[in-house]
Amino acid sequence: MEKEEAGKEVKEPFTEYGRYSYADYLGWQIDEMVELIKGKVFRSAAAAPRRIHQKISGKVFTEFFNFLKGKRCEVYEAPFDVRLPKKSINNEDVDTVVQPDICVICDSSKLDDLGCVGAPDLIIEILSPGNNKKEIKNKYEVYEESGVEEYWIIHPYEHTVMTYTRLEGKFVPSRLFTSGDFIESKSLPGFRLDLEYVFKDLE
Repeated sequence: MEKEEAGKEVKEPFTEYGRYSYADYLGWQIDEMVELIKGKVFRSAAAAPRRIHQKISGKVFTEFFNFLKGKRCEVYEAPFDVRLPKKSINNEDVDTVVQPDICVICDSSKLDDLGCVGAPDLIIEILSPGNNKKEIKNKYEVYEESGVEEYWIIHPYEHTVMTYTRLEGKFVPSRLFTSGDFIESKSLPGFRLDLEYVFKDLE
């Protein structure tokens, strides 16, 4: 009971006080996945993503991986640190570090042994119970500000996808996609994701 109650105490942001950097982040010993958004700590309330989340992630990642074979772009899935610096890329100056469920990077100079430094071309987040506010609001803002070209939000239980494409520095939303639709990527010409396949046989 005490463990359950302790889990309920995890709120976002993790603490009201202090502003943290990637240098701090590298020194933490925390079992759960944590992210930094504008210096504030966010941590997952769950020990691991739910099974349906993982099935969708696996399907979508595989589609990108197969499409990108032999191409310059690379796809990665969480856990994978994406640092979004404002000016300096020094660890002490970077205050936003996220772990998107899936991301595609086409500029190899942004990749190092620790992950990605700079905005990926495409980011995909798969919503989980309890973190919808973070994905929709907090991450939307930092992805838009940092220069992400495309941002997709997948809702696994409603079987819907919303995409946002950068236009003149701002995200422009798509219509709501669902089973039976195909999504074409603006950043990766020729890529089409079949949502009938993505949302099939999840139970």
